[in-house]
Amino acid sequence: MKIIVTGSTGNISKPLTQTLIVAGHNVTVISSNADKVAEIESLGAKAAIGSLADADFLTQTFTGADALYAMVPPSFSAESLRAYQNETGKSYAEAIKRSGIKKVVALSSIGAHLDSGVGPIKGIHDVEGVLSGLDGVAVKFIRAPFFYINFFSNIPLIKHQGILGSNYPADARLIMVHPKDIAAAIAEELQKDFTGKSIRYIVSEESTPGKAAAILGEAIGNPNLPWIEFTDEQLAEGLSQAGVPPEMTRNFVEMGTAVKSGKIWEDYDKHRPVSSGKVSLQDFAREFAAVYNG
Repeated sequence: MKIIVTGSTGNISKPLTQTLIVAGHNVTVISSNADKVAEIESLGAKAAIGSLADADFLTQTFTGADALYAMVPPSFSAESLRAYQNETGKSYAEAIKRSGIKKVVALSSIGAHLDSGVGPIKGIHDVEGVLSGLDGVAVKFIRAPFFYINFFSNIPLIKHQGILGSNYPADARLIMVHPKDIAAAIAEELQKDFTGKSIRYIVSEESTPGKAAAILGEAIGNPNLPWIEFTDEQLAEGLSQAGVPPEMTRNFVEMGTAVKSGKIWEDYDKHRPVSSGKVSLQDFAREFAAVYNG
């Protein structure tokens, strides 16, 4: 098949591209960065350089393809994250209609059943709505939870203050996934037939923040690494000090409140996946330690 992959050579898109190439497919990878051409071509794929906001570019790139993996990259510079996500979703939809592509696997998020109170996921809810409105196009939404690799951003906190934490408690429910497990699920869906609009959850492990801190701490030689619950104000101040823009700070704080209340997991509990990912938190802990000590 001819398959279009968005997300450049990111944490999901790179292993996805590698899997599809090994399976013998003709893969085109979209990136906004011309410096990525050599890396994309080294994977055995074709590079298409342009903006996801450019529906004409997307239409040209999508035309003749059998399937598309679509994702909305995070934007720390957007004045309104939700507006940016909506604009990107509409650009995708326009290009999908104009190009005639009939199968789409779209990266979504656990909690995307909610249109408010879930921070950056609100905009992903909107994107699901936009793509669900496409007539005659099969769309599979891959709803992913908390990425293990998000813990990398906490390395300075561990090194400077000896803690892990956020605005939810150590015994909160935390559902996690490794990007490689997401890539494997997307590759599987792209290569099989499906119809209509449907959702697939992909999860690597269910645990708590406290247990995650203990496992990661053990891996870095700090088995007593504590998880500290911050107030919303403390989290906002910490993110601001780390250089996170106000718009993203507000979204991250709001998402944390949804984790604390548990409402973010409600639809997942109604539609638990038959199969789950393969990368355990213990597996990721070794990866985390390598980055921490690197």
